[in-house]
Amino acid sequence: MELVKTIIKMDEIVKDKQSHQQTIGYVATMGYLHEGHLNLVKQARNDCDIVVMSIFVNPLQFGPNEDFESYPRDEERDKQLAEDAGVDYLFMPTVSEMYPTESFMKIRVEKGTDVLCGASRPGHFDGVATVVMKLFQIIEPTKAYFGLKDAQQVAIIKNMVKTFNLKLDIVACPTVREEDGLAKSSRNVYLSEKERALAPQLAMSLNEAKMLMEKGMHSRADIISFLQQKMQQISLGKTDYVDVLSFPALEAKELLKGDVIVALAYQFEKARLIDNILVTIKEEL
Repeated sequence: MELVKTIIKMDEIVKDKQSHQQTIGYVATMGYLHEGHLNLVKQARNDCDIVVMSIFVNPLQFGPNEDFESYPRDEERDKQLAEDAGVDYLFMPTVSEMYPTESFMKIRVEKGTDVLCGASRPGHFDGVATVVMKLFQIIEPTKAYFGLKDAQQVAIIKNMVKTFNLKLDIVACPTVREEDGLAKSSRNVYLSEKERALAPQLAMSLNEAKMLMEKGMHSRADIISFLQQKMQQISLGKTDYVDVLSFPALEAKELLKGDVIVALAYQFEKARLIDNILVTIKEEL
């Protein structure tokens, strides 16, 4: 595995691979790698000739009171995990490399940001879209791999690719979970012992909601009410949001049908956890 720190060097590598008609699979991360990230690498390894991973904690997507400085980082551990997983090139630029001067512009996401995580994090997905667009331009992947744990992010990136006619495929991979169902996340390390014991109730509640929908409960309001009651039972934190929306359009439809996302966010003392599940509701004949 080769470690790459500069955009110029990454560009040289990409041009060389393209000249040999090699496909590039790309996994974008903010580091502190876990099995979810490595699963994306595995999929990219199966599909493409070359695998590039980036590790970059992007300041544009953190709000004034969010955890940019305290976001977990472990560069040496990440390097070893990436190499063991089969990454060919690990792109680890500094903030000054990615943003050498004050930006003249950034992407503004017009739809799909006023719900779920975007509702309480204004500007967050503008920052995500801007850095992902920059990384796509630098790495020029054939396919880019993202986990469905951040399903709103997947939807917004897919819409960005479609809007700007970017010549790559977005591959959405299932959420990787612990044995007890908790979605793997870099922020899980912030959970206390008691919080960690309660955290699997997030996934359990989503699965219960899915079962209700499959049994015929197709009212958005009823599913939201059910999840709110389940979240109140956790007791060691507070609910940020629960919602049920069409996917990937992320629109609120009171009568649920087709592909929908059931999503929630829960704030423990030091960790805000998100989770979701996708459900397909067949139209009744």
